[in-house]
Amino acid sequence: MKPMSKIVRTVAASIGWFVFVFGIYVIVHGHLTPGGGFQGGAVMATGVALLIVAYGGWGAERCVGKERLPVFESAGLLTFIILAFGGACLGITFFFNFLANKGGLFGDKLPLGINPGIFNSAGVIPLMNMGVGMEVLAGISLILFAMFYGTKRVREGRCLVDNEEKEEDV
Repeated sequence: MKPMSKIVRTVAASIGWFVFVFGIYVIVHGHLTPGGGFQGGAVMATGVALLIVAYGGWGAERCVGKERLPVFESAGLLTFIILAFGGACLGITFFFNFLANKGGLFGDKLPLGINPGIFNSAGVIPLMNMGVGMEVLAGISLILFAMFYGTKRVREGRCLVDNEEKEEDV
């Protein structure tokens, strides 16, 4: 897959940052507004798809760093699991929100009634959203790169059979 024209690449580079920043916004504000880790990760993976289309798969691979994606996927999953077991380790219950109403960065005390939009009021929920966002971003991006490699093999008339590439008419 060849890169597209210089105009498309320039527009994709300009818009790509906004897509990634909006994805981070959706992840971080998921406890106050519609959204969260999965939705924000999918938005950011759309930015990776934009890079693949604009720069071609090899150019996007250099920009994104495909070899780092499994590390992000594992880190996101590990973050989520550690936070889920955090309440159980404290002897309370699995998935317990142990940072809520404790004060500090993630646990401001809430007034009685509806949350008026206090950002640091959700305890471990934003941290879990960040873990899920990393997991979804990396997972969908790896799927997109796998689809790119699959289309390249089909276009070249090759397919993978029993771990050997064999020439076939496609």
